[in-house]
Amino acid sequence: MRDLKIPDQRHPEKAHRPDNAQPKKPDWIRVKAPTGAGYQQTRDILRENKLVTVCEEAGCPNVGECWNQGHATMMIMGDICTRGCTFCNIATGKPEALDAFEPGRVAHAVETLGLNHVVITSVDRDDLEDGGAEHIAQTIRAVRHRAPDTTIEVLTPDFLKCPVSAVEAVVEARPDVFNHNLETVPGLYPSVRPGARYFHSLRLLQQVKEMDPTIFTKSGIMVGLGEDKQSVQQVMDDMRAADVDFLTIGQYLQPTPKHHGVARFVDPDEFKAYEKAAWGKGFLMVSATPLTRSSYHAGDDFARLRDARAAKLG
Repeated sequence: MRDLKIPDQRHPEKAHRPDNAQPKKPDWIRVKAPTGAGYQQTRDILRENKLVTVCEEAGCPNVGECWNQGHATMMIMGDICTRGCTFCNIATGKPEALDAFEPGRVAHAVETLGLNHVVITSVDRDDLEDGGAEHIAQTIRAVRHRAPDTTIEVLTPDFLKCPVSAVEAVVEARPDVFNHNLETVPGLYPSVRPGARYFHSLRLLQQVKEMDPTIFTKSGIMVGLGEDKQSVQQVMDDMRAADVDFLTIGQYLQPTPKHHGVARFVDPDEFKAYEKAAWGKGFLMVSATPLTRSSYHAGDDFARLRDARAAKLG
């Protein structure tokens, strides 16, 4: 029986890789261990509903802060991904069949937690003809039914091998935010995100805007993987050309020695420079800090995003 707590079984595709040194984290990247009554309550509700979160599966450093506030990013369609990205700590392998009752459990948890804003993400499901698009759409509809006042953000796979109808299915369910992360600069895709294609992911974000201009689009990258400043600026320009509204930039943290190595820890001042440049390029919302993650402060940021659009439209 496979035990996903054992690194070699969690990441069989990485077991043969040589170890990469894990450099000591600077002071600005350190966080406190997760504790507190809010953290415990959120964890209990998630366990009771048998839900998986990307907060735990990806080893997010902000889990303590977010769960204490009752915020969690639901990860649907199982805890095993069909991709083997070298930065990611989610288990790789052959996923189990979809759980038809999962959308209802997610909706129940959102209602119980009293969330104003929920982020729903998923593993990649290249084994499914639609990449799991209909399951994502069903989850959106279930949350709308149980918690009609909750705004919904989806962080989707790239639907690389799927017909365009897969993207249409998610868009027609009308999430408030459609997020798909580019993750890194195009030159690093072969070593960081080998199963994906940069321009396909960029086109996906553009397609969402073409299908429904009222849906906010969002994307993010990690830095510290070996990119240079010019390539980060180019990604920003590419995103704006695809009409992406919201950009996130955060520091890459290496989950295990078998994962892609950290090339450097980017100084907070460099993050501030990226943020300033992104505002200048016309993004409606920007979050660029060492601890920024795609779903970090997502609810507060969505409110700012909505206000920024309203102000722009006068």
